[in-house]
Amino acid sequence: MYQTYLQRERQKVLGLLGDLQQHRFEIFRSLTLLRQASLDVALVDPKHRAVPSTKLDVLAEQVSDLVAEGHRTLVFSQFTRFLDAARERLEAAGIRCCYLDGGTRDRATVLAEFKKGRAPVFLISLKAGGFGLNLTEADYCILLDPWWNPATEAQAVDRVHRIGQTRNVMVYRLVAKDTIEEKVMALKARKAELFGSVLDGGDFASAQLTAADIRDLLE
Repeated sequence: MYQTYLQRERQKVLGLLGDLQQHRFEIFRSLTLLRQASLDVALVDPKHRAVPSTKLDVLAEQVSDLVAEGHRTLVFSQFTRFLDAARERLEAAGIRCCYLDGGTRDRATVLAEFKKGRAPVFLISLKAGGFGLNLTEADYCILLDPWWNPATEAQAVDRVHRIGQTRNVMVYRLVAKDTIEEKVMALKARKAELFGSVLDGGDFASAQLTAADIRDLLE
């Protein structure tokens, strides 16, 4: 299913590369769609809800093992709809979760519930959880989708690396094989500052993203 979307978006984007600046938003939308399809094709089209999400399968297995061992885990994603799906999957398995995104009204209550140990898992959106949270009660951190800006990823992981943390902290980054996620990780390794502006809505010129870079992402 992912390959179907890749072929469609590749054809669309390759036709726009003559003027990156003029078509940056269309290209951004295509890259975002492929990122979502890497997580769960149902994010792209709800009619695919019956198609299994490998990431949800892996997450459920990992978290079940961690809970059984007495660990507490933070789970981050940039996509709130995928966090919703993760919460549904984990709660169906009998794992209680706290949840925080930009629309959460009573943020303090949610934080207090996790700190008091009422749930072993805390699902947090990137924008809601990047700043000001001290969550040293957790000793595991799972990043469901790779973040193109290294500083943003570091902010999430730093939620558990705060004063008062007395345990070793383990961080898992889930990257879908043979998808745009692998391509982005490879490209980010070569251009550390590349995606901080582009995939957060900046322009291609300032990020120095070339037509060749985009072609690499879509190979």
